[in-house]
Amino acid sequence: MEASTLAITILWSLLFVYSILGSLDFGAGFWGMIYGKNQEKSAAQIANRFLSPTWEVTNVFLVIFVVSVVSFFPFATTLLSSILLLPVGLGILLLTIRTTFMVFQHHADKYKDLLRWTSGFTGLIIPALLVSILPITLGGFVSFENDYPRLQYGELLIHPTLYMHILFGLSTELFISSIFLMDYAKEAEDWSAYRTFRNHSLWLGPVSIAVAMLTIGTFPEEASWIVENIQQHWMAFGFSLLFFLIGYALLFVRTKEGRRGLARPAVIMIGLQYAVAIYAYGAAHLPYLIYPDLTVTDGFTNEEIFYPMLIVYAVGFGILIPAFFLFWRLFLKDRRYLKQE
Repeated sequence: MEASTLAITILWSLLFVYSILGSLDFGAGFWGMIYGKNQEKSAAQIANRFLSPTWEVTNVFLVIFVVSVVSFFPFATTLLSSILLLPVGLGILLLTIRTTFMVFQHHADKYKDLLRWTSGFTGLIIPALLVSILPITLGGFVSFENDYPRLQYGELLIHPTLYMHILFGLSTELFISSIFLMDYAKEAEDWSAYRTFRNHSLWLGPVSIAVAMLTIGTFPEEASWIVENIQQHWMAFGFSLLFFLIGYALLFVRTKEGRRGLARPAVIMIGLQYAVAIYAYGAAHLPYLIYPDLTVTDGFTNEEIFYPMLIVYAVGFGILIPAFFLFWRLFLKDRRYLKQE
């Protein structure tokens, strides 16, 4: 495997991890807002209990991803920073506001409702801003004036693919978070919250698949190259759909206790669904970072720098992975925290 291909694979893997963790984080904030003053109080408690420690871990992966982009693809930063300044800048601003509110949420009971609404709304707006980057990479929205790249905001804002990408991102976020919180509620033996999040998973699953298919149909004309590449990877996307169907079917299986849904196997299948789909989409996107102006090879650093950095990353993850495992055991498996004993 070429060094540039290995680098983009690592970067894409970090993006996959962040997209899943971000979906759980932002989705939990949204559900916490929706049920915060609702009779479905246990659903809000489960969402907030999960959200409380995990938002920090999500931000860790965001920092690692950004540092990796600059480290592995330094020659791409000029173009990327120029055309993505507004969506990324607004996203970081809202993320800063959300993080600040999260830090003080346990020390400001007077503003509890404001904190809840801030977490919920930013949990929708931030993913929408980040997902809006995807259509920009497909081509047709970047022009050059005196060799300086400019994003054509007018064309982007009136094109339906932008809004379909945002809708796809939001439906995916809410589906992933609802099915995971269903499993989380099962661990906590909170069956009221379990039923609530299972019901959301039942309708959000088909919606997310339908929106994904419709989104491809709204790609701009300049994106015909990636449509052809997606068709060449039809088998991988077929496996992704198969994993979804298996995971969705598991939501209807009756357990020995008489409850509907095998939560943990369903979560695993849906995780595999998105893993296969994301890597297949990444493969279809190659060799471009931004079509047609920037390829993976154009933005890549040299191999003499890449491999020493790779060793540093390996050492770093060797330290982080045990810490993440400990975090999982403390906050996502320990029944004293799950049940707040």
